[in-house]
Amino acid sequence: MRQPAVVEAPSVLGLRPSGVQDASAALLDTGLLRHLGAVWAGRVEAPVYDPRRDGDTGILNPAGIARYSVQLADRVGGVLGRGCFPVVLGGDCSILLGNLLALRRRGRYGLLFLDGHTDFYQPSAEPAGEAASMELALATGRGPRPLTDLEGRGPLVRDEDVVAFAFRDSAQSAEAGMQPLPPRLHAIDLPRVRAAGAEAAARRALDLLTGGGSGGYWVHLDVDVLDDAVMPAVDYRLPGGLTWVELESVLRAALGDERARGLDVTIFNPRLDHDGTIAARLTECLRRGLSARAA
Repeated sequence: MRQPAVVEAPSVLGLRPSGVQDASAALLDTGLLRHLGAVWAGRVEAPVYDPRRDGDTGILNPAGIARYSVQLADRVGGVLGRGCFPVVLGGDCSILLGNLLALRRRGRYGLLFLDGHTDFYQPSAEPAGEAASMELALATGRGPRPLTDLEGRGPLVRDEDVVAFAFRDSAQSAEAGMQPLPPRLHAIDLPRVRAAGAEAAARRALDLLTGGGSGGYWVHLDVDVLDDAVMPAVDYRLPGGLTWVELESVLRAALGDERARGLDVTIFNPRLDHDGTIAARLTECLRRGLSARAA
């Protein structure tokens, strides 16, 4: 199996400097590299944050996000080229665009989207213009062209090559006026995960991801997919969510498959983890999930 290689991607261009920019440092301080048996593959610094909403796109920092996505894609592509397995530590969810761009340069790939929210907002419905609430829409080609057609390769992922998994924001997003998920995008919400069982639901998701013509898939993990009771160190809290054990079983299934191409971890805010216990538990969760790659 390919050795994990950790890339730090501390961008908050799609959110705000709330603390998630410190997530990679906090996780590395837990001994993440040693626990994962990983090498460090560098840090991609983000452009200066601009709090002004762009008048043309309605999004914060669109030009900065576009530049950062290319730089991150270069770094992730280098990891892939060396035969390693990229583990990208955000940062906010807009880093997904750079990770998917790295794969899109190589062909057609899928996406397992583990997130408490579907992040399918259009700029007109996102109150602050945060791309971290829109990244799935942008990745599938919906939104302003500067972010949906990076390098002329948009969309970065096809609807039918995406599984949105364990989300629980349907009522909230509908009330806010978020555009609906498209019919060809596979949606397995938290109630369906619970009805099937986390591992069985994960296997179903992988069947959907690998049944078409894609060359594998990326795994996006927003830690707010976890139950708010065990993961309060996030910026947009929502009751409910997966348990640690459920998430570990999903990650073991997803990352233990040879078709998995990489993983990103986003939205963990260490400023809300006052004694470091959540960072340590998240590192252990990642270790258990990635351990399936060596099995």
